[in-house]
Amino acid sequence: MTACSTSLRPYRSVFTMRFMLMLQYRAAAVAGFGTQCWWGFIKVMVFAAFFHRASARQPLSLPQVVSYIWLGQAFLTLMPWWGDPEITEMVRTGNVSYERLRPLDTYFFWYARATAWTTARMTPRAVLMSVFAVVVIPALGLADWRLRMPAGPESAALFACAMVFAILLSSAILMLVNMLVVVMLTDRGPSALAAQLASFFSGIILPLPFFPDRVQRLLFLQPFAGLMDIPFRIYVGNLTGAMACWGLFNAAAWTFVLAALGHWLMGRVMSRLQVQGG
Repeated sequence: MTACSTSLRPYRSVFTMRFMLMLQYRAAAVAGFGTQCWWGFIKVMVFAAFFHRASARQPLSLPQVVSYIWLGQAFLTLMPWWGDPEITEMVRTGNVSYERLRPLDTYFFWYARATAWTTARMTPRAVLMSVFAVVVIPALGLADWRLRMPAGPESAALFACAMVFAILLSSAILMLVNMLVVVMLTDRGPSALAAQLASFFSGIILPLPFFPDRVQRLLFLQPFAGLMDIPFRIYVGNLTGAMACWGLFNAAAWTFVLAALGHWLMGRVMSRLQVQGG
């Protein structure tokens, strides 16, 4: 066994254990799935009414927007809306101080936990929503409101890559939120800030192509676009070729930058750690 695989074993282990633990919360996944179906239909109806009255050419067609909406509902828990609840609890009780005693890199240890938490919460809901939007909705006689298949084999492959980067990017953002929780000794402010930024700039509320043309370049380059907008536009065929590759590069670059920033901040935060509780 190589030294690299041995050094990575603790991080793989914590990822696997946290992932399996989070998969046990089936009731929460089913409840969230029901809520997301409801909101998905509301958003589809709003856009259907908009396209019915719109006279100008839109940046996305109605079928593309409908697929974009259902993908957003399927991968909703990918959004870094709040910090890791276990880390918040450690901050509340003061047990976060024990994290400094582990013979591991604290940042990557928490990053593995964050990635597992995000992926495990996302997976069952994504499966349920995909089956519902692809199979059940057409069976109800609403074929125009279904989730369509990817625009092509290239779009499907690039979408899979984009979702991997989206998970890694979401975890890097989540780690910044976690560190703000440690510094501020509360999750209220950091979670509220993350929720507002991620909701507005990711495209989950309004697909980013519908924003004014003068801000499109900035919206494409900012980090939150890699969470939803870029992967979903690749899926529906709105981003292809060089632009799709640039979207993947953008997500990968932001993941590296935010992870490097988070790793640096972790060292400073842990060297000046304040503890409450007991």
